[in-house]
Amino acid sequence: MGQFIFIPILFFGAVILISAFFIVKQQTAAIIERFGKFHSIRQSGLHLKIPLVDRIAGRLSLKIQQLDVIVETKTKDDVFVRLKVSVQYKVIKEKVYDAFYKLDYPHDQITSYVFDVVRAEVPKMILDDVFLKKDDIAIAVKRELNEAMLDYGYDIIKTLVTDIDPDAQVKEAMNRINASEREKIAAQFEGDAARILIVEKAKAEAESKRLQGQGIADQRREIARGLEESVEVLNKVGINSQEASALIVVTQHYDTLQSIGQETNSNLILLPNSPQAGSQMLNDMVASFTASNQIGEAMKNSKKKKEE
Repeated sequence: MGQFIFIPILFFGAVILISAFFIVKQQTAAIIERFGKFHSIRQSGLHLKIPLVDRIAGRLSLKIQQLDVIVETKTKDDVFVRLKVSVQYKVIKEKVYDAFYKLDYPHDQITSYVFDVVRAEVPKMILDDVFLKKDDIAIAVKRELNEAMLDYGYDIIKTLVTDIDPDAQVKEAMNRINASEREKIAAQFEGDAARILIVEKAKAEAESKRLQGQGIADQRREIARGLEESVEVLNKVGINSQEASALIVVTQHYDTLQSIGQETNSNLILLPNSPQAGSQMLNDMVASFTASNQIGEAMKNSKKKKEE
């Protein structure tokens, strides 16, 4: 009978002995209370407590934690916007007592301060400045939280404004403004390109006309020089300037007829003349051919003299 009583006592003693040992994980702090009163803080490792006297009141993580807070507020230009503020914080190792006993709900406390700071800073800015100065908002939140949470044993590592979400209609209007601005810039570039094309085309045409005019001038200059030389040759053989001009005109007339005759699809129209006019034209042609022969002979003699 005594053995049956001893076995439960032994089992109960073993359970109590085992419960006296406990393990605290790395980057964790355990708060020990004795008869409901704070006794000690145990860091990572294997520890011993008095069974039925000491108890683990709680455990706090010493790792960096993150809390995301979404705040809706209004900007200076009366635009409602939602901001997502990420707060990175941790329990200070030397202030585990304050973190555990002074503050029951740290998340709620941090959220309240974030709301207060954001709703104090954002209404001072227009919507565009909220995007440009989001780092200033984050710095203001961190400064306010550090001052408030340090007494509770929490260290604010960093605060980040990770998202800015205006009202859907505002975003659509901003997109339209952005698209219109880009279309305006594109139109300006297209206008500049068209203007440059017109200017360059005008310059090319002006240069073409200049070169064409220069070519015509050179051509006429050479023609005039040739006519001058022809008149000089005719004068040397006894033909005066008036007769020489008539001969040149007749020569150009037959050159024109020859050019027309080379074209297979050309038509030649001969205007009627009186017999007297025809006879006079025939006499002029004979005189022209005679003068041409004389010019040829004179040019040959001149060439021979130069060679001798």
